[in-house]
Amino acid sequence: MPASFDAVHIGARVVVRWRLDPPGDAEAGTPSMTDSVGELVARTEHDVTVATREGDVVISRTRIVAAKEIPPRPSRRGAPHLAISVADLQRVMGPSWGALEREALGEWELRASRGFTQRGNSVLPMGDPGLPLSAAVDRVEAWYAARGLPARMSLSGPTAFEPADDPVGAELLSRGWTVGVRTLSLTTTTDTVADADPGGPDVRMSEELDDVWLEAYGQTRAVVPVAVAGVLEGSPRQLFGSIALGGGLAQQLGLGTPGLRDPRPVAIGRLGIAQGWAGLGAVWTDPALRGRGLAAHLTSRLAATARADGIRLMHLQVEADNATAIRLYERLGFQRHSGYVYLTNGPTT
Repeated sequence: MPASFDAVHIGARVVVRWRLDPPGDAEAGTPSMTDSVGELVARTEHDVTVATREGDVVISRTRIVAAKEIPPRPSRRGAPHLAISVADLQRVMGPSWGALEREALGEWELRASRGFTQRGNSVLPMGDPGLPLSAAVDRVEAWYAARGLPARMSLSGPTAFEPADDPVGAELLSRGWTVGVRTLSLTTTTDTVADADPGGPDVRMSEELDDVWLEAYGQTRAVVPVAVAGVLEGSPRQLFGSIALGGGLAQQLGLGTPGLRDPRPVAIGRLGIAQGWAGLGAVWTDPALRGRGLAAHLTSRLAATARADGIRLMHLQVEADNATAIRLYERLGFQRHSGYVYLTNGPTT
């Protein structure tokens, strides 16, 4: 597993290879190890519990040989990136973007990050909150009020669904919550995106967030300094990609002299890796260099890096009215899976 098992969210689907005790006898044809596949339901300092088809399996950490997150089971026939249900895709996407606080309300997840990003400050209402709906919404409103934040929910469905047709959406609308811009969830395979690479300059990859990448990210949106690093580094694993003017790009574009070593990124992107999927986000290109294929090349290189690490599926979220970005992603092979909207208990800004 690329990240510590402690970084894997409870509820993720995993496969764990572990040593049997007593070990088997190879000459007698009995195994010395076994695999447990299922949902990670608990962990302690000493062991983990995986809910398999045969029941819960408690595995001592000292016996674990290898482990990794794997995608949820498909809910219908078709390509794996489209066969996943809307709810399962939302569960996959949730940990691919960080949050400073996460708290469970039944099967709902409440997230807060001092107001930095809507995803980092919203409820993922999947399943049963463990309370009557009205009481659950009361709890949500109080939880965010205690943090000085507006309550917000990410409500998902088919690409053209109406929030009022969803029981949660109807409850929120009856309370005066407002509906924000519709967002599309696009999915594909890492093979598809990696193979669509138009080519381009060197791409720097790092699992660590550094000041140079973060400075470029600050050009894409207003950041909350006390929250930004925690959110960007808050996935089980993340990968930061960038293209800088140095390393030959400036000469290619006729913007610099030979030997230029300018480390400042002119294009960036991030993958948040969770539950066997790679989630693309934070894609940005310097406005002066747009239309030159840098975003497509960077995205393809990120996909190729994830593929080399055994990740086969990708997702991203893009606002439904961002036609330029949608064209880019669809050229790379992404397809429309579902959508979501944010509902907020106050004016949207």
